[in-house]
Amino acid sequence: MSKSPRQSSAAEAKPVSELSFEKALAELERVVAQMEGGDLSLEQALAAHKRGLELARFCQGRLEAAQQQVKVLEGEVLKPLAAAADPGDGD
Repeated sequence: MSKSPRQSSAAEAKPVSELSFEKALAELERVVAQMEGGDLSLEQALAAHKRGLELARFCQGRLEAAQQQVKVLEGEVLKPLAAAADPGDGD
């Protein structure tokens, strides 16, 4: 945890698409803490901001996908399909 902002550069960071949601969220929290610390140069702050946006978008996408899965599991998405596929309607 004694890494300086230079040691945890975006160059050594994994591509966002290779991260799990939990790891991306943890990295996003670290980026925010670094930026709030106020010890970053302008270039470091811009790089941190860019990485933070990538992480935030990734996390948001994963949350939206999970929300859709929950809707399916709860039946909100499947109810209209089940009604349309009712064999009792006849042709």
